Amino acid sequence: MGIGELDREAHVAEASGAAAAPRTLAEALRARGDDGLAALLRARPDLLGPVPNDLTQLATRAGTRGSVIRAIERLDRFSLQTAEALAVAPDPTPYSVLLALVAGDEGEPEIEAALPAAVALLREQALVWGEDERLRLVRTARELLAPSAQHPSPTGLGPTVAEATSGMSPGRVQEIIAAAGLTSTHDPVSAVAALTGLFTDRTRMGELLDTAPPEALAVLDRLVWGPPYGEVTANPAPPVRWLRDRGLLLPVSPRTMVLPREVALHLRGGRAHRAPEPVPPEPVVGRDYRPQVVDSAAAGQAYVALATVEELLKAWDRGGPPVLRAGGLAVRDLKRIAAALDVSEQIACFWLELGYAAGLLASDGEADERYAPTPAYDDWLDLPPAERWARLVTPWLTATRTSGLVGGQDAKGRTLSALGPDLDRSSAPEVRHRVLMLLATLPPGAAADPESLLARLRWERPLRGAEGTAGAVGAGAVSGGAADLRSRIARWTLEEAELLGLTGRGALSGPARALLNLPLAEAASPAEPGGGVEPAVAATRAATLLAPLLPEAVDHVLLQADLTAVAPGPLRRPLADALGVLADVESKGGATVYRFTPGSVRRALDSGQTATDLHEFLAKHSTTPVPQPLAYLVDDVARRHGHLKVGAASAYVRCDDDTVLGEILADRRSAPLGLRRLAPTVLAAQTDPVSLLDGLRSMGYAPAAESAEGDVLIARADAYRTPARTAPVPVPDGPPSPDDTLLGAAVKAIRAGDRAATAVRKEPTTPTTAGTLPRTSAAETLATVQAAAMTGSAVWIGYVNAEGAASQRVIAPVRVEGGFVTGYDHTADEVRTYPLHRITGVAELADDQV
Repeated sequence: MGIGELDREAHVAEASGAAAAPRTLAEALRARGDDGLAALLRARPDLLGPVPNDLTQLATRAGTRGSVIRAIERLDRFSLQTAEALAVAPDPTPYSVLLALVAGDEGEPEIEAALPAAVALLREQALVWGEDERLRLVRTARELLAPSAQHPSPTGLGPTVAEATSGMSPGRVQEIIAAAGLTSTHDPVSAVAALTGLFTDRTRMGELLDTAPPEALAVLDRLVWGPPYGEVTANPAPPVRWLRDRGLLLPVSPRTMVLPREVALHLRGGRAHRAPEPVPPEPVVGRDYRPQVVDSAAAGQAYVALATVEELLKAWDRGGPPVLRAGGLAVRDLKRIAAALDVSEQIACFWLELGYAAGLLASDGEADERYAPTPAYDDWLDLPPAERWARLVTPWLTATRTSGLVGGQDAKGRTLSALGPDLDRSSAPEVRHRVLMLLATLPPGAAADPESLLARLRWERPLRGAEGTAGAVGAGAVSGGAADLRSRIARWTLEEAELLGLTGRGALSGPARALLNLPLAEAASPAEPGGGVEPAVAATRAATLLAPLLPEAVDHVLLQADLTAVAPGPLRRPLADALGVLADVESKGGATVYRFTPGSVRRALDSGQTATDLHEFLAKHSTTPVPQPLAYLVDDVARRHGHLKVGAASAYVRCDDDTVLGEILADRRSAPLGLRRLAPTVLAAQTDPVSLLDGLRSMGYAPAAESAEGDVLIARADAYRTPARTAPVPVPDGPPSPDDTLLGAAVKAIRAGDRAATAVRKEPTTPTTAGTLPRTSAAETLATVQAAAMTGSAVWIGYVNAEGAASQRVIAPVRVEGGFVTGYDHTADEVRTYPLHRITGVAELADDQV
């Protein structure tokens, strides 16, 4: 069936069903039930800001460009292809015509089965309205999706014959008619109709193409699936000239020809799209593992995640790197962090952003701003390991900050930095959740092929990939390829889920299923599967499942003669904290190796411990005897510790042994400190105490800081914290989804407002334009509402509230006094009081109205 026949069928259907069909989108919405309106508002929550006054306003808002673009962005590929087919079809379009455009002349059972659901989805979202015999795509959507010279359609179709010949001279049209073997006519309209009829008649069109040179058919083959435009020279080749003379190619400029839509559809067999995709691609299993193997691997990675975050923030216990003036972390500081964690810079960015999203890390807000752990970090450390893991993965699921963007550039060409601004992407939570849900559709222990996951995501949201989505919709381009933002976030999600222990070897773990509130693979589940529990409850379930899989904490180490200690497993919290002060971590893995150095022992002494305390600590927690070299190291550092005293002069050095002070003065390395002797046992410095301490330590001494009273100052590892900070709030991806209570109230308000707006009123004495508020004088308004109060009748009023918003209402006045009218408001379905000076006018309702 050709376009001309489709168009004639559309007009016949329009004539036969015109009486019953809605004439506008507002009328179509008015015919819906409350459930239908609620479904529209749930699918397009932007229509609720603010709640429309009536259905006409709702229809107008649903047809605005911004709202239509947001709705089209959320269509799956087949629903989008259906809308694109409607954009190139006659308006209105019978369902049979649409089916022919989508399935082609031969038809496909899969398309025939999937098309009703696609049309129902478009109709539910108010992108399509009308009965099946008169389907109409809303005007804004047609403008966005219809092909044009500036914005080609994904269908690859060009303009119709009527559109392409609109600026052509009548003489040229007659020449084309004659060359095509049609009867000449002096009416340009009938000439174009005759040419359209030829191109849409399959039999005659086939006969015409049978006479075409093979080279001309090759030209058509290159244009048939788009783009339909081609450049020609002033003297085109014979095959192109043959096509041009018969109207199979029509000029749109002196050097550009276009393939008319009717010709392309004939060559395509009536199909609007080259490859319709009615069925979503299913994720493919890459590898299979036993669920126990997956859970064990995930638990091991979860433990590594906890250790990494703890190591990162412990390194900043005394204050981290400074904050850049524009916000974020400097590249050199990021490189240091990556080297300290022994990971790549991109992975280091992920751990930084994870700590920030969980509220464990923030800037201190001081004049010389720098990063540091927050007080919440200390509370986090006190939790059991499984609960600490849940506190990390829960904010990750909802965070909009995207660490994978670090190192790229923003719209102004500025480099994006870790912990800096402009890293929020509102689509990130939805993509993360969807990737994990797709993994959950596979059997337990099955790891998905990443490319199959990306293919499914691109099918579900073909227009959400590019960052400039609005432009992509306007151009009618469908985003694809692995380079789009949505696909990149999906790839990052797979990597980050593995780092966090949500997946093991690429397969979704049992704790992750509990976190997502999904049925568990095992029969013994802590709660009913799919019970719709709160996120906090789901996180608790996940932690409960993870706890038995984590390695048990130990309370001992193995001391060795080479000044190292081996922890055969994760250490209990007090032991880990104390050993972290006394020794430095040398290597990590299944067993952590700590090394004792003069600096680490001095650090323990600075924290207030004595040599006796350290000997007792080592003897208590070591399963092997304390090696003699380690005991000598502790005693030697303790003997020298505190021999020098540093205080504020701006700074001074005090020592009972004046020969030591003489050695310091004679050392050339002390010159930057600006030291001079004040007394035999006191040196004054021109630098601050902290710098003086660092300088003396770099010279090999072990000074101790003292207070103004002469007491030794104890330095604690957790001394510096930011003020109380809240975790960053995710940036929403458009308006939030309304709950059932809000939907019910909104539908009720819209229905009531629509009744007021469509109520039949008596003819006013002063004519008013339809849809405008009534206008009456103050005296007329007062007299009318007083009469209505006495008779108990309802009136129609125009009202402007304190914010200047105008509305129409139907009220039944019961009392008028003190400049106010009180009555039952049929629009709001409650008794209300209105100031008379805010009523623009009043009109009586017809006798058969409320």
